Amino acid sequence: MSYKEQADVFKKTFELKYEPMAISFTNEEISSGRYEKTQICRALKLAAEGESFIIDEEVSTCPGGSQFCGFIEPHTGKQKRRLQKFLTKGEKLTSSIVSFERMRKLAVPPATDLADRIVICPLDKAEIRPDMILFLCNAEQACRLITLDTYWDGISPKQQIIGALCYSAIVYTTMSGNTNMTMGDWTARSHQGFEPDVIFLSVPYERIHNLIAAIPHCSAGDAEAHIPKEFQAD
Repeated sequence: MSYKEQADVFKKTFELKYEPMAISFTNEEISSGRYEKTQICRALKLAAEGESFIIDEEVSTCPGGSQFCGFIEPHTGKQKRRLQKFLTKGEKLTSSIVSFERMRKLAVPPATDLADRIVICPLDKAEIRPDMILFLCNAEQACRLITLDTYWDGISPKQQIIGALCYSAIVYTTMSGNTNMTMGDWTARSHQGFEPDVIFLSVPYERIHNLIAAIPHCSAGDAEAHIPKEFQAD
């Protein structure tokens, strides 16, 4: 099944408002996509609406995004102190430098030096194999996708709900291999204008084939549920 065919299945089955996105970490040269100064969270917003982006250290404008996605080394010393102050006194997303450090140390490490660039594009425009698929969906769609994702093995994925949007929606799934559901961080949501009901659901690409294969068998897909009389309410 081609990337376009996969995208069509997702859009038809779940009536998605936004494009399912292919995200790839790569050292290959990519021929198509906007290569311009941007924040990674901004690229996610626009890619879900049909745009394609190629992002590397030169055009990533968010220091946090550049760090999480592996373009620069994790902050230490004075840079880390400035970041601590920014998150606790500026953005006010965490209460103290201790809670900030817990958030960093208890999570999967960032994608340090993983690749030269990231490609973010609609799945039906993908040129290379994605590392993961990102869905911008509502709660019902997320429920159905996760049910299909776990249909064959019944194993609940380990979640990383909190953290920067680029980390929780991209890096965590890429580095851990886990399907993840997150709401992102408040700064990214508010600044980029994501709709209030949007949930970010990330699925490793190696799980996509089985997810699609489950659609005709699972009631979260196309299968019709049959409720025996003894289980039906009076």
